[in-house]
Amino acid sequence: MTDRDELPPPGWRRLVEAGYLLPRAIYGFGHLGPRGPEDGEPALVIPGFIANDRTTMELRRALAAGGWRVHPWDHGWNLGARADTLDRLKARLDSIDPERPILLVGWSLGGVFARALAQAHPERVRAVVTLGSPFSGDPRMNNVWRLYELVAGHKVDDPPIARDTSKPPVPTLAIWSPDDGIVSPRAARGLAEESDSVVALKCSHMAFGVSRRVAGQVVREIHSFLEKHG
Repeated sequence: MTDRDELPPPGWRRLVEAGYLLPRAIYGFGHLGPRGPEDGEPALVIPGFIANDRTTMELRRALAAGGWRVHPWDHGWNLGARADTLDRLKARLDSIDPERPILLVGWSLGGVFARALAQAHPERVRAVVTLGSPFSGDPRMNNVWRLYELVAGHKVDDPPIARDTSKPPVPTLAIWSPDDGIVSPRAARGLAEESDSVVALKCSHMAFGVSRRVAGQVVREIHSFLEKHG
């Protein structure tokens, strides 16, 4: 018997996610450069599937207000994994700060990229935080895998980046939501051994990147996590 947590969210929750399309557009205004104090610790935010740096503007504003020197991923729309994705992300880390390890905050698919980057280059990563990211279990435990295959041009179970669900060798925090309308709880929460800490927030999938309230909660959870693990 299939665990309910392994099933994609019910279809009606997509209506809640669609309600964030307008705020997603409105809150995306503003400069796309680094935010936060120049002497703040460096952070990189990686957007989710079919999202870009404007989509994560509220999240980056909240991180900047929390004292981080936060940077956009600077690669346009996230249209799925490519063979050179990790190389481009490694180059982005080096362009931000060639010496200090950097906090990675990945929303949805961006979190999958963040974990893979930390597994490949742990010396360059301070910690990984995933937000509603389908990093665990079957890659079809979500409502968009068919669209992903269409846009990305490859099967979700045969990506150009090796799918490794083991915990990266850096502090790893998985933030998920029981009200997520896109990704199943099991996929975003993972197994106990796949992260150092797991936190549930009551919000939609889109809210992780778009909601000012949720972004503030995320930043508080990050600070709390790093006090213990960072």
